[in-house]
Formats: sequence, C-alpha cells, structure tokens
Amino acid sequence: QVQLVESGGGLVQAGGSLRLSCAASGGTFSSLNMGWFRQTPGKEREFVAAISWSGGITAYADSTKGRFTISRDNAKNTGYLQMNSLQPEDTAVYSCVASGPVHKRITPKEYAYWGQGTQVTVSS
Repeated sequence: QVQLVESGGGLVQAGGSLRLSCAASGGTFSSLNMGWFRQTPGKEREFVAAISWSGGITAYADSTKGRFTISRDNAKNTGYLQMNSLQPEDTAVYSCVASGPVHKRITPKEYAYWGQGTQVTVSS
C-alpha cells in the first residue's frame, strides 16, 4: 500500500509559478509510474501529467504541455509538478497518483493510489 501526500499548493497571480510535491511512503514508489490529476467543483477529474518509474517517459495533457513539467526523485520517494505561466483556469485541487500507465489519455480509474490533494488558486 502506497500513501501519497501532496504539498506546495497555494494562491498565485496569473502568470506566476508553483511547484507541487508528492511524498510517497509505504511501498516501492521507485518502481511505480506516477502522475497528477486535477479537479474543480462540479467537474470530472482531469489528467494533468504522468511520468514513468524511471523518469524516462512523460506525458502531458494538451492544456498543460509546454507550461507544466513533471519530474521525480526516487532517492527521496518524491514526485514534482512544476507549473509555470499559470492561468485562472488552472485553479483546481491537484492530486498525486501512482501505479498506472503513462500516456496522454489517462482516465482516473487507471491509477490505483491517490493523495488527498492540494488546492491551487490562480487569481486574474
């Protein structure tokens, strides 16, 4: 069983940046693909980005490609999401996930482990 805890969310102005972290424990994080989803009230969870266990393969949603960068440090059992050029439409609760595939059309049910999420709010 893998536990995931996100941090780094907050309030930022449009055009700003944030870096989210995902600390994993209780399992072999270094052997699992991981990723990020986001959700706003009344909407379904949306895929953001994913990275393979080795870090060698990444995938991004069209809405985040070129602005967001996913990475990981297996020695620290931690994953990251660097978010640049943030826009109000990026406002959401961002959740870290683990144990699933890496491609750009990932659905939530494909990932086994989920964190509680961290709020990101982008003001205009």
